Amino acid sequence: MENLLGLLKIHVQRGVNLAIRDVKSSDPYVVIKMGKQKLKTRVVKKNLNPEWDEDLTLSISDPRTPIHLHVYDKDTFSLDDKMGDAEFDIGPFVEAIRMRLEGLPNETIVTKVVPSRQNCLAEASHIIWKDGKVFQNMVLRLRNVECGEVELQLHWVDIPGSKGM
Repeated sequence: MENLLGLLKIHVQRGVNLAIRDVKSSDPYVVIKMGKQKLKTRVVKKNLNPEWDEDLTLSISDPRTPIHLHVYDKDTFSLDDKMGDAEFDIGPFVEAIRMRLEGLPNETIVTKVVPSRQNCLAEASHIIWKDGKVFQNMVLRLRNVECGEVELQLHWVDIPGSKGM
């Protein structure tokens, strides 16, 4: 707890054009891993464009640790099928938080992260100052699969007694 910087709230919004893993459709869910932490969304039955609309919260002690996202198809009688994975870095997001942006107008774009071979972004990701908080919207293109994207929103939560930013 003494090395804890804060909490990263990941709002898993939806999946877009996910791969088919069963006969006609899939039953997808998302697993997010960071270090020893592992969080999971609910399963959405028979849907290739699922709306999870769920918040998952990771405790952050080292912002350089990459966050891994995996999408699986829930199977009843066998191991769950992989539907792709992605990885993202919260470095630029943490840097924006450290800027102490109080006083900026609402909806200000602080910085933009562009897609590259080093990240799994499907499109440019804006880090925004809104309602006194820093948010980052991102669309991740899944790797190791024929198609699929997952939309996320990141939000930082300061906790009392933490090392802070």
